[in-house]
Amino acid sequence: MIQGIVVRENGAAIEEFDESFIPDGDVLVDVDWSDLNYKDGLAVTGRPGVVRTTPLVAGIDLVGTVVESTNPRWGVGDTLILNGAGLSETKHGGYATRARVDGERAVAVPDGLTAEQCAALGTAGYTAALAVMRIVSEGLTPADGPVLVTGATGGVGSIATMLLATAGFHVAAVTGRAEEHGDYLRDLGAAELIDRSALSEAGRPLQKASWCAVVDSVGGEVLANAIARTSPGGVVAACGLAGSTSLPTTVMPFILRGVTLAGIDSVWAPLDDRADAWRLLARGVDTDRLAAMTTRIGLADVIAAGGELLAGRRHGRTLVELS
Repeated sequence: MIQGIVVRENGAAIEEFDESFIPDGDVLVDVDWSDLNYKDGLAVTGRPGVVRTTPLVAGIDLVGTVVESTNPRWGVGDTLILNGAGLSETKHGGYATRARVDGERAVAVPDGLTAEQCAALGTAGYTAALAVMRIVSEGLTPADGPVLVTGATGGVGSIATMLLATAGFHVAAVTGRAEEHGDYLRDLGAAELIDRSALSEAGRPLQKASWCAVVDSVGGEVLANAIARTSPGGVVAACGLAGSTSLPTTVMPFILRGVTLAGIDSVWAPLDDRADAWRLLARGVDTDRLAAMTTRIGLADVIAAGGELLAGRRHGRTLVELS
């Protein structure tokens, strides 16, 4: 029997089921690891916005070992990573001891990282890498100025801070608890801390240009103010909505400063972008720092940990051990 977290209309709970419950997918995987992201927290605590059909196994990430495959990309014994691709939205996800998945969007563990480290990074690390790749692809370099990272103590923000600092950028990290998490952010490479309150209130549509790029996982007024303070020709990579789905801004930063607002779609990113993101993580992540910012839990702890994450009582990365 398979054990996993199943979301139903009346909530989520650990259940046992057989393979007939997870019929779709061309690769059968023994799941070794998953992780906890903001979207996972929403799903396992019964919040709307993630799970679109029930019953459904939760978990937007998985890392595991192939036990059966009809996909020519994967053979028995291979280890694969799958992030997003409909997991925990319309397809059964990674919070189970066994999963059946679409092998076309899965990638191999990159040289330089272990399967466990890939799971600790998860969608948060992979999304951060996609955002950094987008900024660099626009030709921006450390010589162009600081980069702002909002939600910096969260999973995406933490890894983005590390990747950008490793690449030589001056990182301005936004946090609402600088006294509590300042040392943590500086250890990741943040050169400057900005109190979240400085970006949380409604501001003018154009403000003093302060940074060449932004990685934002918050949305709302924070994102609007970040855009208003981006330098001419700058890039704002929007990849989350932990604060709000709204964007209360105007066209002025885009037409007067040529700012680019780049949406980061980690769920349905093409295979080449997924592989590139994981290669970037293998080069840019300090694995000792990753270990220090990662806590480990079992499947039985996921639902409670999801509530803690939504309440702001968890930072860094949470690894879920399933094997």
